Amino acid sequence: MASSSLFCSHPLPCPSPARYFSSAKKNLISSIRCSSASNQRQELFNRIAPVYDNLNDLLSLGQHRVWKRMAISWSGARKGDCVLDICCGSGDLTFLLSDKIGSQGKVTGLDFSSEQLSVAAHRQGLLGKPCYQNIVWVEDDALFLSFPDNYFDAITVGFGLRNIVDRRKAMSEMLRVLKPGSKASILDFNKSTQPLTTSVQEWMIENVVVPAASSYGLAKEYKYLKSSIRDFLTGKELEELSLEVGFSCAKHYEIGGGLMGNLVATR
Repeated sequence: MASSSLFCSHPLPCPSPARYFSSAKKNLISSIRCSSASNQRQELFNRIAPVYDNLNDLLSLGQHRVWKRMAISWSGARKGDCVLDICCGSGDLTFLLSDKIGSQGKVTGLDFSSEQLSVAAHRQGLLGKPCYQNIVWVEDDALFLSFPDNYFDAITVGFGLRNIVDRRKAMSEMLRVLKPGSKASILDFNKSTQPLTTSVQEWMIENVVVPAASSYGLAKEYKYLKSSIRDFLTGKELEELSLEVGFSCAKHYEIGGGLMGNLVATR
């Protein structure tokens, strides 16, 4: 039985359009705003939603779970906090945040993909842990977050910033909704400055990721990875962007042999 919190009976302050989800797929508020570019990415993530978790496990040999736990640790989230997981996908980081902050806290899992959120809400019902009743799923635009200033104690983003069309605006929005002294922990592929690491990363995408995705009929959807990493920012550039938008300090950590990275930005 789903709890009332899953149905957002007491929705968060919502100055801009958002759409709330529950395990019963009850929509409470109107649709999100998206540019044409983000609409294309939204459609892509809707298509891959049914096999997203299986592919993550297969392609990382389960290591993505280790990286995600590191991201949670770097977020500084504590018991009873109010936290936000942007680009939550099927909810891996959201569930880890819920475990971290406990039943007295509040977690918002936010994504622009309705299919990913449906998978996340379904997983929430299947897992059934009592603390997961503190999770609310919201379909919203990371460039126009539907929350007041100084609202969250911590923010996480897992493999999402790279896919946002305006990263500066997204970082500014995170800064706005974070409480002073709180952190954003942003996990993603690392755009390495080392030619060898870049070569290994691109070889893996071409020879492991895309062929594996092909077995699910999603080769085209996963070919975008290589170009998306090339178009992303290096760790140093992410640190500089964070400071430019107003974060007080920022540190990028290379993990997974330099193939992945985690930015920690403190308001």
